[in-house]
Amino acid sequence: MLVDGVWRSGWKPAPAQEGGRFVRPPAAFRHWVTPDGEPGPTGEGGFPAEAGRYHLYVALLCPWASRALGALKLKRLEPAVSVSIVEPVLGEEGWTFGRYPGATPDRVNGARHLHQIYTLADPHHTGRATVPVLWDRARRTIVSNESAEIARMFDRGFGALADDRLVLFPDDLAPAVEALNARLYAELNDGVYRAGFAASQQAYDEAVAGVFAMLDELEARLAGGGLMFGDRLTASDLFLFVTLVRFDAAYFSLFKCNLRRIADYPALSRYLGRLLAIPELAATVNLDHIKRGYWSMKALNPSGIVPAGPLDPFGAGT
Repeated sequence: MLVDGVWRSGWKPAPAQEGGRFVRPPAAFRHWVTPDGEPGPTGEGGFPAEAGRYHLYVALLCPWASRALGALKLKRLEPAVSVSIVEPVLGEEGWTFGRYPGATPDRVNGARHLHQIYTLADPHHTGRATVPVLWDRARRTIVSNESAEIARMFDRGFGALADDRLVLFPDDLAPAVEALNARLYAELNDGVYRAGFAASQQAYDEAVAGVFAMLDELEARLAGGGLMFGDRLTASDLFLFVTLVRFDAAYFSLFKCNLRRIADYPALSRYLGRLLAIPELAATVNLDHIKRGYWSMKALNPSGIVPAGPLDPFGAGT
């Protein structure tokens, strides 16, 4: 992590809190792109929607980065917002740009490591250098590193630059989508991490119970074959998708969420297959990056050996 702008090597999960519970640190940059540059809910104004101005840094390993990338693709913003993809393995200097298949160099700032983007924005930054990062070329700073808020910006903040045929956060479903997203985050999206990074049996037991209670509830909800809200694709589907598609390859075994696989849930498996049939979502999935990245975490897998399975049953990614 960075300490007053200086990189300290040796990645490890955030320190466990009381009772051995993993608590995710809050995002450090919380500005908003808006159609007219007016301030958003947090942070400063002065980030108007402009084609070619913004750049997204992501890791295909990471579900948080992938939901931002998925929103960008679903809203067809790729002509307006460029993208860099880091290598899947977290090295001694964190996320790295390079030539690993499926990764890219940083053609915007010429950085070798993602933490250099953070110190470009704030030379004295202290904290983790996480993905996603939405970068502003004009002001040479980070707009946001909060994935759900970046997804919102891509949905509504880019105005006419985005495809308005799909609305991820529709007004008529806003309370229901917000409530479901909050539960998905607490019990499942972050729940798998709270299980995997737990430092006590009690913390692990609490987290894994929440994970499977939510999966069981979702299995019942999706038994009819639809999406989370009928046949309308919303942010809830995107936010659930990024966890489901990683579950059997990483969370089931490495994160000890091993009561059941997604493959053991018929409705969730059908649902996942339906979402993977959407080209914009399938394009965010790279099983090699997911497996190689998660299993390289020395705090959880000191040997670094990447398991052979599971095979990719959906044919997603490269």
